[in-house]
Amino acid sequence: MNTRTGGRRREVSVPDLVERARAGQHAAIARLLTLVEDASPLLHEVMTELAPYWGRAHVVGLTGSPGVGKSTSTNALVRELRRQGQRVAVLAIDPSSPFSGGALLGDRVRMGDHTGDPEVYIRSMASRGHLGGLSWATPQAVRVLDAVGFDTVLVETVGVGQSEVEIAGLADSTVVLLAPGMGDGIQAAKAGILEIGDLYVVNKADREGADTVRRELRTMLSHSERPEPAWRRPVLKTVARTGEGMEKVVDSLAEHRAWLSTSGDLERRRTARAEREIEAIALELLRRRWGSVGQRGLVPPLAADVVAGRTDPHTAAATLVGE
Repeated sequence: MNTRTGGRRREVSVPDLVERARAGQHAAIARLLTLVEDASPLLHEVMTELAPYWGRAHVVGLTGSPGVGKSTSTNALVRELRRQGQRVAVLAIDPSSPFSGGALLGDRVRMGDHTGDPEVYIRSMASRGHLGGLSWATPQAVRVLDAVGFDTVLVETVGVGQSEVEIAGLADSTVVLLAPGMGDGIQAAKAGILEIGDLYVVNKADREGADTVRRELRTMLSHSERPEPAWRRPVLKTVARTGEGMEKVVDSLAEHRAWLSTSGDLERRRTARAEREIEAIALELLRRRWGSVGQRGLVPPLAADVVAGRTDPHTAAATLVGE
């Protein structure tokens, strides 16, 4: 692998890069995540090297409507996890720039408290227009952070409404954030987030209406059917800007992780996650094979035949996959 240093090229092996990342070197971790985001040809080798090490981290998703304080809550959660001695990584999924495709909120100003802490790693990733709020590369980025030794990986998603439910397919534990004065009780029912949350947190609990939101949520959750044996989903209150209530959130996450392990749900969730990841990677490989640049691509001539009426889309698709 070639990397640039001061205009010069130097060879770096993937095993060496993985070793340095597992030793806690942030530059090496950043390089691995860049290979993921760029869908590098080296990505297969990277994942092969990392595979023996993943599966130890607790992956926690944080989601909620814009304005509920996700970044502030993430910052406070990191602080509490560090107080308890954990190594923490954060993947903040941001809206993509319409010009560069990069993360618009890459500075993560609300997480500046942890700058310089070698046991905290924060990375912004562009969603690149993916409607679910998670970029295509996010599952693989989570695997990298898991394998290099972080105890907890927090995934903070873009607030994009109903598609936020996608986070439940990626995380071991999903935290749904709400806030008073935003009509969140009604929005929760509309967006279907009553089906995905493992913990519910009413942030900005020092504001009027917080107790009402909490009461309404508890009522709705009590009427929401879940298969037995079910995790009893708590509804907690926090004031993220001061850290109030965050210790209880961390304790509840630990309780949920323990419940997942004893109930067998952790293995079930991770197996389902791996199935989706394999399918997504396979589809991406097929897209590349079918859509090669220029005349080599298989899709363009079939598309031309459909437009000209020489065939139909179903027949073209069957031809493409060899059926």
